[in-house]
Amino acid sequence: MSERRGKTTAGPRHRRRRAALTVGIPLALTAAVTTTYGTGPGVFGEGTGQTASAATIAGSATAAAAPAWAADTADGFASVNSLGQNGTYGGRGGRTVTVKTLADLEKYATADEPYVIVVAAAITMNPVGKEIKVKSDKTIVGQGTSGQIVGGGFFLGTGVHNVIIRNLTIRDSYQGVWNDKDHDFDAVQMDGAHHVWIDHNDLRHMADGLIDVRKDSTNVTVSWNKFSDNNKTFGIGWAENLVTDITIHHNWFRETEQRNPSTDNAAHAHLYNNYLQDDPGTTIKSSYGNYSRGSTKMVLENSYFQGMNNPVTKDATAAVVQRGNTFSGTSGRNESGGTAFDPKSFYGYTLDRAADVPALLTAGTGPRTTIGTATTPSTKAAAATLTVAKDGSGQFTTVQAAVDAVPANNPSRVVISVKPGTYRETVKVPANKPHVTVQGAGASRKDTVVVFNNAAGTAKPGGGTYGTSGSATVAVEADDFQARNLTINNDFDEARNQSLSGHQAVALRTAADQVLLDGIIVDGDQDTLLLDTAAKDRLGRVYVTNSYVSGNVDFVFGRATAVIDQSVITLKKRWDGTSAGYITAPSTTADRKGILINRSVVNGDVSAGSFFLGRNWHAGGDATLRPQTTVRNSTLSAAVKSTPWSDMGGFSWKNDRFAEYRNTGPGSGAASGDRPQLTDSQATGQEVADWLGTWNPTA
Repeated sequence: MSERRGKTTAGPRHRRRRAALTVGIPLALTAAVTTTYGTGPGVFGEGTGQTASAATIAGSATAAAAPAWAADTADGFASVNSLGQNGTYGGRGGRTVTVKTLADLEKYATADEPYVIVVAAAITMNPVGKEIKVKSDKTIVGQGTSGQIVGGGFFLGTGVHNVIIRNLTIRDSYQGVWNDKDHDFDAVQMDGAHHVWIDHNDLRHMADGLIDVRKDSTNVTVSWNKFSDNNKTFGIGWAENLVTDITIHHNWFRETEQRNPSTDNAAHAHLYNNYLQDDPGTTIKSSYGNYSRGSTKMVLENSYFQGMNNPVTKDATAAVVQRGNTFSGTSGRNESGGTAFDPKSFYGYTLDRAADVPALLTAGTGPRTTIGTATTPSTKAAAATLTVAKDGSGQFTTVQAAVDAVPANNPSRVVISVKPGTYRETVKVPANKPHVTVQGAGASRKDTVVVFNNAAGTAKPGGGTYGTSGSATVAVEADDFQARNLTINNDFDEARNQSLSGHQAVALRTAADQVLLDGIIVDGDQDTLLLDTAAKDRLGRVYVTNSYVSGNVDFVFGRATAVIDQSVITLKKRWDGTSAGYITAPSTTADRKGILINRSVVNGDVSAGSFFLGRNWHAGGDATLRPQTTVRNSTLSAAVKSTPWSDMGGFSWKNDRFAEYRNTGPGSGAASGDRPQLTDSQATGQEVADWLGTWNPTA
């Protein structure tokens, strides 16, 4: 969109800052995850191998469809074939049950058979400190953010294997004694277990450890968890044998004093892309960060240490090999030395840049909101899969060729799996090809890139120009479309095309209903992401989650009813190096919801006070429109103006629908006539469910 006109369509001493703890911490704001930004494991996949019973199971637990990502398998050391176990997949293939009571949770977690156990309520342990003795072949997973274990946790004993604990909040067994030596109340404790994956949990405020990996436990991966408000946070080892192989990646440690983690006699400890944060003036003071003890061999890569005391320590007998870490405001011991191992000799992985880690992890750790449940195999046909590979190893060499091969009016989902590579092409999914998923097949969403460089003013073959909507690299006009684990880019070069009239250059245009964009990058400058509808009187709902969107002028715009949830919005400088712009430009009809930015992060290397949150686009001068943007529960960088909304096209934004609610960060501000804030009562009507209505996005 032009700014001048409308659209063209045991170490250091332990210390503590406070005398008594308060219960819990403020809920951390969450947003997107991983791209170059991030790696595949940060994105919950869309496994389809789970089964569900059609019969009612005895008790109050019910048979249920598994969450769409319940069939995911672990990465890191939990994926390595050893001890007779080939990877970690939990209860996949077993019955799926939903539980809301302690009795049912314990019944299925301690059963001999494999189960996917969906925790759909806050379950309080009785007695306090109870740790359910989980048996092998279990997935215990929270339903959205509702799955909570209060006052206790889980115990995995000798020989227990193939267990996944995921998407849960486990909290509050704290008994009022900070350095508690009497209450061994952990969130997750392992004594001799193997092949365990602990992923996307919120672990906090326990009497003892948040995670204890003890007594020759091995093949463990701990990923994308939020650790907070705890003393002895994450202990590993306490064994004479050098057995433990453990991967710890993309975890956020905040307000945790010690054991972050402490790793004793681990054969192989691979720590990467973790964020250890100790903010000044807060109530808990870090004693130390990563600690390599005994004969541990540790590889520590691309992690970010902020304000930590003694960020990296090691015993004389231990090894720490550091690569690519960032230390900001840290003090005390920061040590490395010895020889370790090459993690890639055990498994593949992709590193994020250390500089990106704080935004990635504050955005993406902890439980994810509900994205729905998969349908049982009896009622939904298995998705057909078409493969695309530039090197000819797939069925097609271009994405468009695969789209063209989808039958018209196809009745069920078709997955277009795109192998890593850069595909310089434009792609259009026409309205008569619904139920299409375009999914990158690489480990990271940066591995698969669809890119082109048309702009609004670019000449079309045969005459005329593309216009704004026609400039899109990827255009989606079909309902029930999904994009996952890839990058969609418009790399139009404004600097080299100053003589061209019309610099709007869309990366992705949607003009359909029920569009799910999960774990993608959408990158451009002006008019990056056009979220539209098929017609003015048609509903067009879009749910963007776990993703990155970048640009500078009106780069999220259109008349769709759109949610950007748990994502990162990156502000970019103009072609000439200046900082100025607008994030949103909604053109909402009066009877629809507009753009909702929820639990996300706004950042970017731009000047302070240079960007508006949005402006009101009355497309074609239509005075009947009521453009709407709500930004809530998000972290705003200093780039956001103190008066964050702007007029457009002669229409006052104050006559339309623009508001904030409980944002934080240096770019947030108090309510005023120039900065409307929702009341608590108003906010209850401006939540994700209000935008999506009866649609529950599913994989």
